[in-house]
Amino acid sequence: QVQLVESGGGLVQAGGSLRLSCAASGRAFSGYTMAWFRQAPGKEREFVARLGWSGGTTYYADSVKGRFTISRDNAKNTAYLQMNSLKSEDTAVYYCAATKFGTGRAGSEYDYWGQGTQVTVSS
Repeated sequence: QVQLVESGGGLVQAGGSLRLSCAASGRAFSGYTMAWFRQAPGKEREFVARLGWSGGTTYYADSVKGRFTISRDNAKNTAYLQMNSLKSEDTAVYYCAATKFGTGRAGSEYDYWGQGTQVTVSS
């Protein structure tokens, strides 16, 4: 089992920045691919970004490319999502997720999920 706890959400003005953290406990964090998803009110959950276990290859949704950066610190068992140039449409609950064998962007590929952290961007 892997337990994930997100933090760092909050209220920010458009154009501002936030850094989300995802603290992992349980099984070896370094062996898991980590990802961030988000769900806005009335919308389906969507993929935001993912990062392989080695911290190498990253993937981003087109809507956040160039503004968001996913990273991880395996020594601290923590993944991060740095969000810059925030827009009102980034308002959502953000979830981190972990997968051992998944290779894509579908939520169904991820085995473990955090409880989510609210990000609200005011325009």
